[in-house]
Amino acid sequence: MSRSRHPMPSSNLRRQRGLTLIGLLFWGALIAVTAVVAMKLFPTVLEYYTIQRTVDRIAASNPATVPAVRSEFDRATITEYSIQSIKSADLVVSKDGSDKVVIEFAYDKEIDLFGPVYLLIKYRGRSK
Repeated sequence: MSRSRHPMPSSNLRRQRGLTLIGLLFWGALIAVTAVVAMKLFPTVLEYYTIQRTVDRIAASNPATVPAVRSEFDRATITEYSIQSIKSADLVVSKDGSDKVVIEFAYDKEIDLFGPVYLLIKYRGRSK
């Protein structure tokens, strides 16, 4: 008996793996939707971190009065054009037990995704 050079298909062939056209379209659409949401979300996250940095800087200078805190924040919003969602009147200014100024803020940001679908993000922060 002669042996065939090729092994039997049922016993030795490894199963092929790969991506079908439908799978490729599915993963492409999923990556595209995720990228669009990330691109719309990124500016709001940058704005939050800019506000947080500004509030930390103001609190570190330990201003004497609440109007001084608000005027310093207003000056910062003039130079930091990315701060659009919050005004100085929205800041909650208090002092902790060691007479250190504590500045808190909170705001909501709605991001229009498509049609009637929105993403609502609630940002909250406090000076360190």
